[in-house]
Amino acid sequence: MLRSIQSLYGYKILARGDGMGKVHEFLFDDESWTIRYLVADTGSWLPGRRVLIPPVAFGKPDWESKGFPVILTRRQVEDSPGLNKDKPVSRQHEIELFRHYGWPPYWPLAGLSYNPQPTLPPYGEKTGTERESEERDDAGNPHLRSTREVAGYSIAASDGAIGHVDDFIADDDEWLIRYIVIDTRNWLPGRKVILAARWIESVSWDKKEVAINLTRDLIKNSPEYDPKEPVNREYETRLYDYYGRPRYWS
Repeated sequence: MLRSIQSLYGYKILARGDGMGKVHEFLFDDESWTIRYLVADTGSWLPGRRVLIPPVAFGKPDWESKGFPVILTRRQVEDSPGLNKDKPVSRQHEIELFRHYGWPPYWPLAGLSYNPQPTLPPYGEKTGTERESEERDDAGNPHLRSTREVAGYSIAASDGAIGHVDDFIADDDEWLIRYIVIDTRNWLPGRKVILAARWIESVSWDKKEVAINLTRDLIKNSPEYDPKEPVNREYETRLYDYYGRPRYWS
């Protein structure tokens, strides 16, 4: 199912049925547009602390109750590596997180076997490969981006500015960002459109700008997006047909 990322902010996270905070944001890979983590604000349970939860632990969010179940216990989350809000997420932090949960990371790590069971060293110990790369990795994973950070980036069409990133639409089966929502109010007041994330030409993190190799007129006349209505296959078909792009589904 396709869901608005912003609509999930504030959902109550349920760890094995017990509340443990709320959804604050998501971190995604800027190359594949894959969601890598949910950032949980633990609120009064662990004051001032935020933790990362990878999609392997996600259950299905419930629209009616605004609950976001995860297959973790409160103790597991409490003992997990804390997130430094003032620093980017380092690869070393990610390694420690996956080691803590005993799950294989989403990237290949030399010298470790993950099939059929993860064989990570005990929490707190490092492999030789990790020790050699620790200094580099502590600078932060350059491909992890915050959904809150990127919302607000300006949109540059091939012939000029057209608006800004307003939201993201993600597939909650694969936890993949399928679309970005563009608010064109500075150019076309009151109108929002969506574009497939894989159509994006480039993202300039320094300029806080998303570049798309499409003209403003082409985007202007595309199927309008209504945030009150879900993005369904009928709408997706119209969108892909309008742009003449191959569909991602068969």
